[in-house]
Amino acid sequence: MTDPAADTAAAHDRTVVVAGAGGAAGREVCAALTAAGAYVVAVSSRPDTIEEIAAAETHALDLSDADAVAEWAAALRTRRPSIDGLIHLVGGWRAGASDADWEWLERRVLTTLRVTSRELRDDLSASSAGRLAIVSSASVAAPRWGMVNYVTLKTAAETWVQALANGWRVKGTPTAAVTFVVESLDGEGVVDALAQSVAALWDLPHEKLNGVVATLGDDAAVE
Repeated sequence: MTDPAADTAAAHDRTVVVAGAGGAAGREVCAALTAAGAYVVAVSSRPDTIEEIAAAETHALDLSDADAVAEWAAALRTRRPSIDGLIHLVGGWRAGASDADWEWLERRVLTTLRVTSRELRDDLSASSAGRLAIVSSASVAAPRWGMVNYVTLKTAAETWVQALANGWRVKGTPTAAVTFVVESLDGEGVVDALAQSVAALWDLPHEKLNGVVATLGDDAAVE
């Protein structure tokens, strides 16, 4: 049950897709959005991870499969008047520089972002308040060889999001793409801060959000 205050929240009745909803961060983000009155669509590649999650809909889906995502999105459009948010939380961690680890990480960190954001880009553009957000790593600013695959892919994901942001800026749509940067999602209070920050994305105008790279805990980054 949502809080009565959610009826007046900016996220109220917004359709928000949470990709990678099955992890600890995804579950908290879904809970925060649901508490704010959003219509949350939780998506994970593993159905067991999204059981008993706070969401209006749950779907088990390979988000790296463009055809499967297109079919799923087409069905969602028949049920909802608009798609107002995509929160990309699919990820993973492997150290090193091997080809096998690159392929494993690339599918999760980058391909799922490319596929989902490409599919939903026009929907977010058409929304009266479209929002897209990813989580990146502070290691992007200080890359090390021991995590070169991971940092390279996170850097590419940030670049992809900035390209989306610039496209929306040029078009003049009320849409925003945001990157949240964390040292680690395992840090004390980080997941909660992420969840609250995501739920607040609809509280601020797109002009103040679009293209922002915000370190969680740095309030000035989004004000």
